[in-house]
Amino acid sequence: LKTRTGALNGKRVDYFKGKSAIKALRSPAYAKLGAKVPQVDSDDAATQLLHSLIPHTFFLRIQRGPSISSGVKAVQIVPQQLFAPDEHYVWLVDPNPIRQLALAVAMVAVVLAGVMFPLWPVKMRIGVWYLSVGVLGLIAAFFGLAIVRLVLWLVTKVVARPGIWLFPNLFADVGFVDSFIPTWGWDVPPPKKAKKAAKDGTGTPSKKSSKRKDAAAAAAQAQQHGGHSHSHGDGAHSHSHGGDDGPRIVELADDDDDE
Repeated sequence: LKTRTGALNGKRVDYFKGKSAIKALRSPAYAKLGAKVPQVDSDDAATQLLHSLIPHTFFLRIQRGPSISSGVKAVQIVPQQLFAPDEHYVWLVDPNPIRQLALAVAMVAVVLAGVMFPLWPVKMRIGVWYLSVGVLGLIAAFFGLAIVRLVLWLVTKVVARPGIWLFPNLFADVGFVDSFIPTWGWDVPPPKKAKKAAKDGTGTPSKKSSKRKDAAAAAAQAQQHGGHSHSHGDGAHSHSHGGDDGPRIVELADDDDDE
């Protein structure tokens, strides 16, 4: 079943179109379930089955609104509930309630543990203090490294152009280990894209050059015939008189009318 992400009352939800639900009931995967599920032999039977599930509030018909972020639209449940292939429906059943329950219990446990921190044993409180100091030390080391690499770049920008970056991938969108590979690198800008060959941006020859090529081809053809030959092209005329050994004159048409 193809689903999309929407926002219902400020909460992320999954919704689908009626056609997708009908296709899911008509798919071979649903037919393999056999007697465990109701049999569906037509689109009308699938529509009736899905309509009978609406009172159980597994899904409800919605109306889509404007987009609130990339790929997420605001949705709202409409009062009149029915199933139609062209309508949209939102899932109201949590696919994994055990996970939600475990997350809720863990959140409550963390809050209670924080509130009851003065009642912790002395060794646990000392361990938490060392752990917090270690985390703060890592954060300070990261900011110190960022300052050192900036100072190094400023110095090498003046002394040894184009400059050297220490850990050039430190702020790149890569993994933790890849952020420190390589150790240093030159501050070289990315290569520029190659310019297009033609000035008009199409890369195709102009009309004037095409006509000149046609005229040259007509002249070459005229030289291959003996006696008197007369050739016409697009804007080009060639005349030749005399024998095969005599010179031939080729006249090229003026291209002023193309400009």
